Amino acid sequence: MPKLLALETSTTVCSIALFRDEQLLGASELQIEKSHSSHITVMISQLVENCGATLQDLDAVAISGGPGSYTGLRIGTSTAKGLCYSLDIPLLEVSTLYGLAAQVIQATPQPERYLFCPMLDARRMEVYACLLDSQLQEVSPIEPVVLEERTFGNKLAAQPVIFFGSGAQKFKELVKEKEHALFVDDVLPSAKTIGQLALAKYARKAFEDVAYYEPFYLKDVYITGAGKGIK
Repeated sequence: MPKLLALETSTTVCSIALFRDEQLLGASELQIEKSHSSHITVMISQLVENCGATLQDLDAVAISGGPGSYTGLRIGTSTAKGLCYSLDIPLLEVSTLYGLAAQVIQATPQPERYLFCPMLDARRMEVYACLLDSQLQEVSPIEPVVLEERTFGNKLAAQPVIFFGSGAQKFKELVKEKEHALFVDDVLPSAKTIGQLALAKYARKAFEDVAYYEPFYLKDVYITGAGKGIK
């Protein structure tokens, strides 16, 4: 029975979870902005110890691969890679948006009736989003989306779409009169669903190359300073 550690650091939430086979042994989470770098290694050590295990017991590490915060993704990725290198175990990656969608799909009666649209806030009226069916199959790919009243108009005309995530509130104000636009509040990224989805990948041996893996930033990163952006 594999022991898998899952990390979710793609947003302001710093979340970790430990699984043995399909059983969740424990989880820990902080919703404190900019807490990742100073807390994640302590959280991992404490969780593993509290679950009666050691780091040497781990069989794999799973990471939420983005899109999301550049800094958060870098911290999670470097932590996961460090564990995989030192323990000589495989790395697994799960899309942040797929992890969000899995939470909502699991809580939705008759999920096959709906499409699911996870949205991460990308500032102003832009979000990172995709459209998924109840089997996590892409209907529309992950991409930056500028929100307008007509966004996803064709899909909303055809069937109900459930919107959620940190960017969904902005869209709610634009489409509040459309009956097929449904919203679920307070859906936050969680290592629990990252781990659940990663276990299926572990069974298929769908591992990442630890040396070359990079998170899915989706957009180029700019560092602003001295009046200009540096790519």
